[in-house]
Amino acid sequence: MAKQKTREIFSMGVWLDNPILRQLIGICSALAVTNLLVNSLVMGIGTTFVTAFSSLTISAIRNYTPGHIRMMVQVLIIAAYVIMVDIFLKAYMPEMSKALGPYIGLIITNCIIMGRAEAYAQKNKPMPSFYDGIANGIGYTGVLLFIAFFRELLGFGSLFGIQIFGDWWTPWTIMIMPPSAFFLLGIAIWLAHNLREKYQSEGAKS
Repeated sequence: MAKQKTREIFSMGVWLDNPILRQLIGICSALAVTNLLVNSLVMGIGTTFVTAFSSLTISAIRNYTPGHIRMMVQVLIIAAYVIMVDIFLKAYMPEMSKALGPYIGLIITNCIIMGRAEAYAQKNKPMPSFYDGIANGIGYTGVLLFIAFFRELLGFGSLFGIQIFGDWWTPWTIMIMPPSAFFLLGIAIWLAHNLREKYQSEGAKS
């Protein structure tokens, strides 16, 4: 039963109820840092860490948190984990910290984290809440990497900084610019919607 529930949590967070593709939240950062795969990966890992551990903490103290200060407590917990990520990057990955700039701090305002705290962690036990945070973080990271893959490949001719295309390749300048992220995100949402409908219709037939 526990394995089945965990499988359902990951299925919902990663695919069926993906925070970006289905809920349409957390879009700002998805558009801001996806010009390079490594930036997207680090942002995704950081957000997953914050989402998972803030959900775990919020769930663990949910029965002891007065309702009238619930939101303030949640923001304080989320901010504490974001500060941990920020300090870690500045200490061990200073160049990445500079590249991501203010977007690390803005993880605090990411609707995915507060959304999972309110929708799931506040109503469920700590470990399922932790898994839910990881699942939604993975779903979020997957979308970032999808967008960054095409932006970096077509805009720079590289993947994770490794040159894929030679001198013959003419970089697509549009892919380096923010509007390309809007187009690719729209394509990702369209593809996910159609694949989800196909999956559900096949499931109904069987």
